[in-house]
Amino acid sequence: MTHPQKIIDGKAFAENLRKKIAAEVSALKSKSAKKPGLAVILVGHDPASEVYVRNKSKQTVEVGMENFEYKMPESVSEKELIAKINELNNNTKVHGILVQLPLPKHISESAVIDAIAPAKDVDGFHAVNRGHLTAGIDSLVPCTPLGCLMMIKDRLGDDISGKNAVVIGKSNIVGKPMAQLLLNEGCTVTVCHSKTKDIKDFTTKADILVVAVGRPNMVKRDWVKQGACVIDVGINRLETGKLTGDVDYNDCFETSAYITPVPGGVGPMTIACLLANTLKAFKRIERVN
Repeated sequence: MTHPQKIIDGKAFAENLRKKIAAEVSALKSKSAKKPGLAVILVGHDPASEVYVRNKSKQTVEVGMENFEYKMPESVSEKELIAKINELNNNTKVHGILVQLPLPKHISESAVIDAIAPAKDVDGFHAVNRGHLTAGIDSLVPCTPLGCLMMIKDRLGDDISGKNAVVIGKSNIVGKPMAQLLLNEGCTVTVCHSKTKDIKDFTTKADILVVAVGRPNMVKRDWVKQGACVIDVGINRLETGKLTGDVDYNDCFETSAYITPVPGGVGPMTIACLLANTLKAFKRIERVN
């Protein structure tokens, strides 16, 4: 028996978001004769990154945005990469800049991220944008947590203030910004991580549980509060080749009120939110609504 309302279908959600973005891009184009431009820099030949960049490029074009793609050899120096970023910072056709991570070991990721103009930092990783998020100032927010929040509010409603939220994982890409977003929404937020003792004591009180640790099927039914909204950010490949999340989906299905599957949950939202951030950056830079 399927429960369509219980399953948070990230694929369908992302498709709807892209349709809204495409409609807005089209309307803005007829107003200002300009369109948002997203530049993606790919260094080296990581197969997973290449697939991801290909999908980003395809979806950028599909929503009517300008796609700029730059492939640089693995041997590129940090100085050359930052020179390319500076060039894009000054390019008026480019409203969003994304450098695909991970980068080769000889290049400092933080130096590269901080070279991107904060107004064009559509990944939301720049120190300025991270600071704005912490201060509760509207800014460009990391795409995965942004997608998670959209899906949570779609099910629980726009006002989630007062809810108990637990985030498992404290990475700069998901855990920390996710906790901050929930805090900004008025939730009571607990962040658990590898050093937390008795994680289950915290998760069983969570109305909203977001898991982003990279440990297959770590969260079991007895960790989940009856009626919780469970967002699984993890994506792990088992030895069998099957993909699974950090939450034991089948085990936690009945206990949760809403749950994201893996694959097909959070994943598709990341690129859709990247496009949403590019549109937001465009509107701010060009001062259009």
